[in-house]
Amino acid sequence: MLLRRPVLKALLLAAAALLVAPTVSVAQAAKTKVAAIYTVPVEQQWVSRIHKALNAAKDRGEIEYVFSEKVANADYERVMREYAEKGNTFIVGESFAVEAAARKVAAAYPKISFLMGSSGKPQAPNFSVFDNFIQEPAYLSGMIAGAMTKTNKMGLVGGYPIPEVNRLMHAFMAGAKETNPKVEFYVSFIGSWFDPPKAKEAALSMIAKGADVMYAERFGVSDAAKEKGVLAIGNVINTQKDYPDTVVASALWNMEPTIDTALKAVKAGKFKAEDYGHYSMMKHKGSELSPLGTFEAKVPANIKKAVADKQAAILSGKFTVKVNDTEPKSTAK
Repeated sequence: MLLRRPVLKALLLAAAALLVAPTVSVAQAAKTKVAAIYTVPVEQQWVSRIHKALNAAKDRGEIEYVFSEKVANADYERVMREYAEKGNTFIVGESFAVEAAARKVAAAYPKISFLMGSSGKPQAPNFSVFDNFIQEPAYLSGMIAGAMTKTNKMGLVGGYPIPEVNRLMHAFMAGAKETNPKVEFYVSFIGSWFDPPKAKEAALSMIAKGADVMYAERFGVSDAAKEKGVLAIGNVINTQKDYPDTVVASALWNMEPTIDTALKAVKAGKFKAEDYGHYSMMKHKGSELSPLGTFEAKVPANIKKAVADKQAAILSGKFTVKVNDTEPKSTAK
């Protein structure tokens, strides 16, 4: 009997190990394999928000995440196919310049879920689209900007005059006009998503013409503002820590609501072609106005109250920021 007890104990431990092993394996297999394809570096502000949301899901143990950055448009289709062939079940990217190619790949892999930044519509059964509909905080940031200008001239530097950029510029301009009807604007586009020196050059030209508040849709604009001692309003990310005396506020984009909603659908086997754009809006916590931080005491109290009231009206549905996708034009001479 004394010999049997150790043997019995060993058998029980072995059985327990067999029961646990499959559980661990199943947990590992439950991770969704996700791939992302970016045409710019992951530090570029727009793409950085997608990358951040996917990394958060990875850190929670929900997904396995791989990505490619700085992918040329000519290589985009090939990279998409490679990720599809490697067993990734959820592929994320931005197809603005490669719509036809991206949609062709999605059609060839109907069992894979695709979520692409796009100006187009969803494509059944598996090609969903999203965009940064952050015109609401852009409007609020414009209200602040309108109160901060002394010359009544502002400069806006964007990447390309596409809907995703145009609507934010129009919202910013409308917000500025609400608090300062006299304000005028210089508007230009640099023809690139990531060229900080070119954006800085465009901004310096506007500052030389009298613009004392810059809308930094692209990296490089805040550098020009800092160099010349004028103010800037940020876009998509909060860069005030890098420009504490320059960036007053920013319209922030939070990609987590979009990514998390899509991932839930993928895991449940319910992913379908949808437009995820509305998850970027304030009511879904997909966007917000940054804290004023270093400018808390510099923005007039009446403007802070007006902004808070406008935000409450937006969230309650009493006020809607108009979506204007047409190309904005300069109004300043």
